[in-house]
Amino acid sequence: MVLGHDTVDSLGTVAALINTGAGSQDALLTLADLDAFLAQERFSGSRTHAAAELRAVRHLRAGLRLLWTADEAVLATGVNQLLRNSRALPQVVRHDEWGWHLHCTSPAAPLEERMSTEAAMALADVLRGGELDRLGTCAAADCSAVILDLTRNRSKRFCDTGNCGNRAHVRSYRSRLAARQDPAV
Repeated sequence: MVLGHDTVDSLGTVAALINTGAGSQDALLTLADLDAFLAQERFSGSRTHAAAELRAVRHLRAGLRLLWTADEAVLATGVNQLLRNSRALPQVVRHDEWGWHLHCTSPAAPLEERMSTEAAMALADVLRGGELDRLGTCAAADCSAVILDLTRNRSKRFCDTGNCGNRAHVRSYRSRLAARQDPAV
């Protein structure tokens, strides 16, 4: 199944949100961090710009991290809970530079509700399409970032948050080089 452009965009935003908490430095500590994240992801709608909004998004991030690698049954339960919590009401809309796409909350809904509903709808598409293997975690031993594998052959192993793939390839190369130079081999 080919995922729709709005699903791919939403999944990218979910992965980016989850990855703000991956690694040693949290990238969502302040309201300015949240502002920058939302601008980078082109997430529109109303905002309170309050500390409670930041806490709600951070709480959502933790829940989405658990759902990202969940099995089908847990993911279905989680998606349904997100949709119930936000009182989802699907509607087709077009705004800004986006073509027609589905929104399930009003633009005036709280940020955390809009983000959780968008994530839930994208994860529902992944679940319905049998594409759970597109959601994964970075293969680097020292990385906890999530990955969205949109490759045709489903071969993505490393995240986009750092140089995990490069570091792994360099380690492998150096190991092979050392093995060739070792006279005992």
